[in-house]
Amino acid sequence: MAETRARAPSPVPSPAAGLAEGIAARLRDQVTGGALVPGQRLSEARLAAELDISRNTLREVFRLLTREGILRHEPNRGVFVAVPSMASILDIYRVRRLIEVPALAQAWPGHAATARMRAAVARASELQRIPDWRGVGSANMEFHAAIVALTDSPRLTQFFTQIIAELRLAFGLLDSPELLHRPYIPRNAEILGKLEAGDPAGAARMLEDYLNQSERAVLEAFARLG
Repeated sequence: MAETRARAPSPVPSPAAGLAEGIAARLRDQVTGGALVPGQRLSEARLAAELDISRNTLREVFRLLTREGILRHEPNRGVFVAVPSMASILDIYRVRRLIEVPALAQAWPGHAATARMRAAVARASELQRIPDWRGVGSANMEFHAAIVALTDSPRLTQFFTQIIAELRLAFGLLDSPELLHRPYIPRNAEILGKLEAGDPAGAARMLEDYLNQSERAVLEAFARLG
């Protein structure tokens, strides 16, 4: 009779590791929302006090976000919000096309994430009237996150959270968020209309064209900064 070997228990994340990941998610959300901007220096003492965590935990948060490319550490200077390069922008859009376009092409129009897309479109239109262009940008990020949620893949959703944080850093470098975001408010509505009409393949084609145009606009604006 074959000997039965006991399986080693799965490692359980330590409370400290879970806390660091939770704080990292909060800071990532601040980047996505535009509250933290490219090149901004983060004060370790002030941030640890604001978040009510130890400096050791905050350093682990910094390590996590540095590995993601959202923060950068400069010896003898401190930790800064990363400034994206043109190469990183190209890579972000390459990844977006690989994830978002198939997600939309294979989507079920009745999926719960469609309601999230609809709410994001409505929110962007509402913020446009104020106007609050940073808020419009956040609503746009939510629209695209909802497209990825159509896949029902927690791994893709988590990965895309990092991607849109990096993308928001690129947006944060540009002088006119209105010129960047205004054209895509009706485009998002058109893509959503195609999906709700039962034509996910048509919506995906529109999205691919949308991403190509958005990439060109961001790169052209980025090039003018130099």
